[in-house]
Amino acid sequence: MTQSHRKLIGTVAILAFVCIYALVAMALAQGRITEAPKLVQTIAYIALGLAWVLPLLPLIRWMERKDER
Repeated sequence: MTQSHRKLIGTVAILAFVCIYALVAMALAQGRITEAPKLVQTIAYIALGLAWVLPLLPLIRWMERKDER
């Protein structure tokens, strides 16, 4: 599989994941977090805002892998 094909597949997968993750993060943010103290809210929002990166790192590495020749 060429790198351009991997990038196309990876881009579609990233877009799908981020859309689903955004919905889950919004649901979590509207739950009990709104009743928590401000410091806990801040930490939770930072964690939710950055947590999407970790599951996507292997996919991004796969997308950037050089073609085998």
